Amino acid sequence: MPVAVITGASKGLGRALGAALAGRGWDLVVDARSAGPLEEAARGLRRAGARVVALPGDVADAAHRAELVAAARELGGLDLLVNNASVLGAEPLVRLEAQPLDGLRAALEVNAVAPLGLVQEALPLLRASKLFAGSASSPHTGDGDAPSSHTGTESSKAPGSGGAVLNISSDAAAEAYETWGGYGAAKAALDQLSAVLAVEEPGLRVWWVDPGDMRTDLYAAAVPDDDGSRRPLPETVVPALLRLLDAGAADGRYAAPGLLDGVR
Repeated sequence: MPVAVITGASKGLGRALGAALAGRGWDLVVDARSAGPLEEAARGLRRAGARVVALPGDVADAAHRAELVAAARELGGLDLLVNNASVLGAEPLVRLEAQPLDGLRAALEVNAVAPLGLVQEALPLLRASKLFAGSASSPHTGDGDAPSSHTGTESSKAPGSGGAVLNISSDAAAEAYETWGGYGAAKAALDQLSAVLAVEEPGLRVWWVDPGDMRTDLYAAAVPDDDGSRRPLPETVVPALLRLLDAGAADGRYAAPGLLDGVR
């Protein structure tokens, strides 16, 4: 069975994606900072038939990152690494004149430094993966499409040459929104790291995805005056992420809206 590591998997998009992968027969290593909510999420994943290793901890901790990769190795390898864990750097968000510098450091550490550290730890397993072997496009039976709204170069990578890295980004990485400067800077750093990783690791598929604003605890903490009721639930974004897998999509940045429109 294919194996995925998903950070920030106790709630929101990480939990929703984990449930979808478990339903497809994936085995999972999941992480979050709070042990109770993580174990609750893991129980639901196990009910879907997945083997699940739930490891509470902080992705900013190198020892914890090594533990996540070791758990994947015990499950048989690593085919998909999902860097989803995130912090804002200030709650609620504030203008740059009031941005706590310690908060900015934390945002950079969790949103950019930790994902790179986890990639570094996981590279041997990702390089050995045969995620797309046996198909010109997909490890699963799908509709052949993946998200459009794509920036980057067309992939010439051969199927079966390695695993995939999915980094969850934000439109704040590419647009200038008042009060989103610290968080946006951290996600912009993640985008650039992702783009360079795609060039340096031609055997991997590397996707960095802006899922759009969602009805999550993170968004509520960022903008508490917005009740979020008009924001889509994270579950509505998951089909687009699955279609990246189903299509073996080209490396690049994928962004909402239009995430479900088709693929290059």
